[in-house]
Amino acid sequence: MTTAAPPRQEKLLTLLLAGVQFSHLLDFMIIMPLGPELIRRFDLTTAQFGALVSAYTLASAAMGVLGLFWLDRFDRKRTLLAIYAGFILATLACGMASSHLALLVARSLAGACAGLMGAVIMAIIADVVPGERRGRAIGTVMSALGLSAVAGVPLGLGLANQFDWRVPFWVIGGVAGLLWLGLLRVLPPVKQHLAQGTESSPRNPLSTLASPALALGWLLTFCVVFASFLLIPYLGTFMVANLGLASTDLPWVYLGGGAGTLLAARLVGRFTDRLGAGRMLAWLLVGTVGPHLLFTHLSPAPLPVVTVAFVLFMTVTSTRAIPTIALVSARVPPALRGRFLAVNMAASDGASGLSTWLSGLLITTASDGALVGFGQVGWMAVTVTALSLCLLWSFSRSALPLNSTPQAKGSPRGHACQEASLPSPSHPG
Repeated sequence: MTTAAPPRQEKLLTLLLAGVQFSHLLDFMIIMPLGPELIRRFDLTTAQFGALVSAYTLASAAMGVLGLFWLDRFDRKRTLLAIYAGFILATLACGMASSHLALLVARSLAGACAGLMGAVIMAIIADVVPGERRGRAIGTVMSALGLSAVAGVPLGLGLANQFDWRVPFWVIGGVAGLLWLGLLRVLPPVKQHLAQGTESSPRNPLSTLASPALALGWLLTFCVVFASFLLIPYLGTFMVANLGLASTDLPWVYLGGGAGTLLAARLVGRFTDRLGAGRMLAWLLVGTVGPHLLFTHLSPAPLPVVTVAFVLFMTVTSTRAIPTIALVSARVPPALRGRFLAVNMAASDGASGLSTWLSGLLITTASDGALVGFGQVGWMAVTVTALSLCLLWSFSRSALPLNSTPQAKGSPRGHACQEASLPSPSHPG
């Protein structure tokens, strides 16, 4: 592998994959600010609207588990195109839904496709992008989260306010259709893992995926996400009810948080390549302790102070996923990588849902609407983060790469790079 600048085709492919990630993250996020309109149009209860939101992640987690049985058996290009086509159709169906039940089914189908898409995208990056540039590529793809918050949600809400609540879903589907055509043209076949699967992967891949070394990777992902989502769903309510902000202030606060995440994701990706994924994750885990305790114990303060605290919280918390994915994906043979990442995404979705439910049980509402117990949940998040550090230490020491390919002379750390790569301009396809 070379440390030279990535070829133009690799950059273009990374941007296309970031666009795919952006489309499904925006599809997930846009439903929440549309809540008041949907509740009015379909005469929903809060529980029914909550089901619309949770159906997306629950379907994503369920399909991630099912992906364990088949996701590495096909060319990753064909797999991504097929799943993305299903996502596009489900998103367009959201815009055409005429009832709460129809919208619920469409949201579930979109979530089921989105969960598998995330796993295939990360598997393609791990297969195609050389290790010394992989963190940067993952950072580019993960920056879609910040971009969807900064540009996507405000644009979607503007379209909904100007025209109708259905329009954002139709626009997302249209943009996704253009990205699908781009993938069809730019993404080469990614099927080297199929040959490696017959040559060097274990005879029983399920037993390998369930090995203690790889199970530590799932548990590490679960704990990193669990600590974050103990707090994230309740930040807006806490800022209004406890810190004295007006509801009209929240878009500006979240805009700042999204912009900070967008910028930080690229930097964290670069530092992941320079320092190593394990070391970068350790620094971020330690670095989140202060912002978590600061924000959850903050007293009523002016908007600029709250905004700065929120931006700091979101930038360090949201970017922890970048070195986590880079670390765990590098420890799995290419022949098993898609299935491993599918279950890893399911662990992430399960952690977000379970932690949100648990913190909802622990946090109570006072008579004036203030949240009681949010500070204690902050301490719980710090405790889980400390557990994540312990798991990271164990994972880094015990989970060696499972590739059994021979050592290549001069390869970094003695491991051969036998993974797929993008074709050079002189060798198309």
